[in-house]
Amino acid sequence: MFQQTPVYDRLVAERGDIPVQVRGEADRIHRDLAQILHQAAANPQSVFEPKTPPSAL
Repeated sequence: MFQQTPVYDRLVAERGDIPVQVRGEADRIHRDLAQILHQAAANPQSVFEPKTPPSAL
């Protein structure tokens, strides 16, 4: 994509490779949401509704 510079290399060494970490989290969230949507499609009852109604306080 672009040629790394010594400044970028130093920042990665000090702080970690933030773009790689963000991409990893985005991939994880994407997989989680895909699984939830797959479950919702397989079960017409919403996966977001509680299985038992909440009791009155």
